Amino acid sequence: MKRNIIFFFILSFSSIYSQTVIGKYAGEFLSIGVGGRASALGSANIAIVNDVTAGYWNPAGLAKLNYPQISLMHEEHFGNLVNYNYAAVAIPYDKDMSFGLSIIRLSVDGIPDTRNALYDANGDGVLDIHSDRLDYSKITEFNNTDWAVYFSFAKRYDEKFYWGANVKLIARDIAEYNAFGIGFDIGAYFNPFEKFHLAAVLNDVTTTFVAWSTGRNELITPTLKLGTAYEIEAFAGKILPIVDFDIRFENRKTASILNVGAISIDPHFGLEYKFKNLFAVRGGFNEVKQFTIGAGLFLPKLQIDYSFARFSQSETERLPDTHRISLILTLEEPRFMRTGN
Repeated sequence: MKRNIIFFFILSFSSIYSQTVIGKYAGEFLSIGVGGRASALGSANIAIVNDVTAGYWNPAGLAKLNYPQISLMHEEHFGNLVNYNYAAVAIPYDKDMSFGLSIIRLSVDGIPDTRNALYDANGDGVLDIHSDRLDYSKITEFNNTDWAVYFSFAKRYDEKFYWGANVKLIARDIAEYNAFGIGFDIGAYFNPFEKFHLAAVLNDVTTTFVAWSTGRNELITPTLKLGTAYEIEAFAGKILPIVDFDIRFENRKTASILNVGAISIDPHFGLEYKFKNLFAVRGGFNEVKQFTIGAGLFLPKLQIDYSFARFSQSETERLPDTHRISLILTLEEPRFMRTGN
């Protein structure tokens, strides 16, 4: 399996030509999500997010903050194969606005580079690409690292409707190749009546442009997200069922759960039970047909969230489990409280 991964990276980047293309899956690392709560809920989150992680999920949700918040997250994705980290800060401003900054880093480190280590079959300096023999002294390593930085703004229109927007910068590198990009997101939240939540987000609204150092340019097409949730008071706490839909326009066909021509639809389902303001248990189902579970613990000024996911293939080929833990620190003091409240 490791050899397949190595040759995947080599072949993907050894034949890049100067061109601009619609990059199917070009922005896939931006779709992994942030926060232990959202992950445990199968990424069904855009209609309920009301904390600092809204800068990623739905910038409109930042307008719900009344105190500054800081969030940190670490995930062991596919075991320890992929390092995934996130940090964010959000600050309420005046009586109806909020600002946020979010940073994501996804990295696969220590990938063996065998491009200069193929066996010289004839002794004439010509490398035999069909040979399984390698000169191990010539094997080096490289990293594949993706960065995304989100600058977020949110505003309350009234008590029922909020809106927000992101400017996001992207930096990617693999071996000696690198790329930079810029994109925009917009989001809205609507609370038509008590306990009922609606939301919509349009990611990469202007088609995000990613330019590689090789001359190849990739375009990340827009993704429309729709979500809803309803709060139910029960069992001395609150039950929250959530449904989200990701609608893409890049012709994913059978790679999606449902497709109509070039349009694909991937649902997310989540269910949370929260006992007062002490703890929560969660479960979900995401777009890769994966069940997720998790829990949250609420301490004074600190929220701790954990999620677990298992990628089921055959028993011999199953990928390692994924664990995520995140923290949210709220500066809940009178001097930091939003003005006008």
